[in-house]
Amino acid sequence: MSRDPYPTDGADPPDTLADEAACMRRALELAARGEGAVEPNPMVGCVVARRTDAGAYRVVGEGWHARFGGPHAEAAALAQAGDKARGATLFVTLEPCAHTGKTPPCVEAILHAGVERVFAAVRDPDPRVDGGGFERLRREGVACEVGQGGAEALRLLAPYLKLQQRGLPWVIAKWAMTLDGKIAAAGGDSQWISGDESRKQVHRLRGVVDAVVVGPGTLAADDPLLTARPPGPRVPLRIVVGLTRPGPPTRRLFDSLADGPVLAAVGADYPASDAEALRSRGVEVLVTEGQDLGGIAACTLEELGRRRLTNVLVEGGGGLLGALFDRDAIDEARVFLAPKVIGGAGAPGPVAGTGLERIADARVFEPLSCEQFGDDLCVTTRRRPPL
Repeated sequence: MSRDPYPTDGADPPDTLADEAACMRRALELAARGEGAVEPNPMVGCVVARRTDAGAYRVVGEGWHARFGGPHAEAAALAQAGDKARGATLFVTLEPCAHTGKTPPCVEAILHAGVERVFAAVRDPDPRVDGGGFERLRREGVACEVGQGGAEALRLLAPYLKLQQRGLPWVIAKWAMTLDGKIAAAGGDSQWISGDESRKQVHRLRGVVDAVVVGPGTLAADDPLLTARPPGPRVPLRIVVGLTRPGPPTRRLFDSLADGPVLAAVGADYPASDAEALRSRGVEVLVTEGQDLGGIAACTLEELGRRRLTNVLVEGGGGLLGALFDRDAIDEARVFLAPKVIGGAGAPGPVAGTGLERIADARVFEPLSCEQFGDDLCVTTRRRPPL
């Protein structure tokens, strides 16, 4: 998808920022604009500013990494600043790169521009960088400070950092439930628990992740497409984990290859003839060593990490979510809470699996935000402690 290297959200950039913290906050705001367009690269934002006599900072250039393979944030900001970058301070959310990849090294652009000081929120663990950017700048007399805005940057960069450090994608669990914690009525009816505005947010989320995952139960019950409507900057890989039989040929997921790729992750005992039938329809079949739903899901995540997929959205249902929670594989949860009550002892909740025996052993998540969409609330949480 072609994008302007200097996209805008319609708001004019600030002329002046109060201090270093404000400059880094602005860089973080800019970085977030790259969501869904830059992965597996990190989201990075940059501000170039000059200190005023009053101690504030006058912004002379800003930019962000807007698309994979496109200019890095530092290059975009320095291009906007032009000659005004000489003697200025550069604020960037991640250590500047010192290697040649799809673009030239950012440290060379910084040195060529004559920047005097660099504030970076966090060090880049990519082995091609990993302190090398700071070392090169300091060797040439550019002062470098690390840590300003570090906590916020770590939250923003968590998916990138997990992929770099552990070789695994960031796993987002999403579900919609009623006030009494039900995801469907006892008879299985689940459309719709959440409202139109919530479902629009789910489609937006699908459009910025690398993969959308369901289990065989959701495939059978909901016959989902798992596409982003309208499309976002990414076309996610649509995955069914733990398929036992292909099911009827009218499954919409397997009949919609024109809308994006589909992968079926199965165990080693999955019938070869069924796998070949899926492949003949254009579905990729990943045969794993997993012995159960959780094992197949874990093997699938490892494979997605090898493919450098950064963000994976798991849309359930309870069996798959429970298997992943049992394995501590969920990094983030986005829960849509609808102001409805279903009741019924047989109505399912969002998370099944083996579970835990004691409340004291519960997996604790850190609340990040609570937003209202129509009549629903969306609570976003991340596993504590962060990775």
